[in-house]
Amino acid sequence: MKRNLDILVISDLHLGTYGSEADEVISYLETIDAKKIVINGDFIDILLFNKKYWPSSHMKVIKYFLDLISKGKEIHYIVGNHDELLRKFLNYKIQNFKIVNQLVLDTDEGKVWIFHGDVFDFSIQTQWITKFAGFVYDYMIMFNSWLNKKVVKPLGGKRLNFSKAIKANVKAAVKYFSNFERVAAETAHKNGYKYVVLGHIHSPKIESFDVNGDEIIYMNSGDWLESLSSLEYVDNKWSIYNHTRTEKEYYNDKESRIEMTNKELYKDLLEEFKILKDK
Repeated sequence: MKRNLDILVISDLHLGTYGSEADEVISYLETIDAKKIVINGDFIDILLFNKKYWPSSHMKVIKYFLDLISKGKEIHYIVGNHDELLRKFLNYKIQNFKIVNQLVLDTDEGKVWIFHGDVFDFSIQTQWITKFAGFVYDYMIMFNSWLNKKVVKPLGGKRLNFSKAIKANVKAAVKYFSNFERVAAETAHKNGYKYVVLGHIHSPKIESFDVNGDEIIYMNSGDWLESLSSLEYVDNKWSIYNHTRTEKEYYNDKESRIEMTNKELYKDLLEEFKILKDK
């Protein structure tokens, strides 16, 4: 039986990269039914996309959302820095699906301001440092994923998490993430919002900030590379969902980790586009 959600915020799937855990995304989505879905950036990793790598599991995620769109599900696609080429399609709308830069939702507790968060990189660090750090982090996640699958698991070791350790222990990283969250909360307060929801830094969190005597709630949906998390809003309450990997999902995925050769998936995808176009 599926869990009913009022709002789902999911971000940083990075489809098209080796680190993306698309199988777990599908496993999670099949357990929920959300009235509103917000994809908060970096859904498809256009920046690091490799045309030689497109597993069937990644295509299944695309098809899953297309099915939801064809059924009239309310879905907001917020553009991030890894899929910023989609900004040329801002405000594109088909049925209840729309591509936007940001989104404001009204809840009983107050207005919720949602955007990816990459704009804060430039207010915290210089541009070239931010871009360089971003590339290093992306490739570190890919290497981390490969190492766990090909070396650690076969040897019976415990799964490694390089980026989490760096976030927690490297002074510069700790300072960056702390500043990122504080700047987001202060900016939300300045614009009159009670809640601010971001992705981008791959660190799921819900934290209260005191900004000039007012409580501002900062939230981050995390990612589907390492934390496998999302934000769920049910019965006027926000919470972080943490997906638990199973041995089958994480390690028995040889079939889905191959180049895209399944013609049936492409055929189904084309059919979905045709249905949407006709509507």
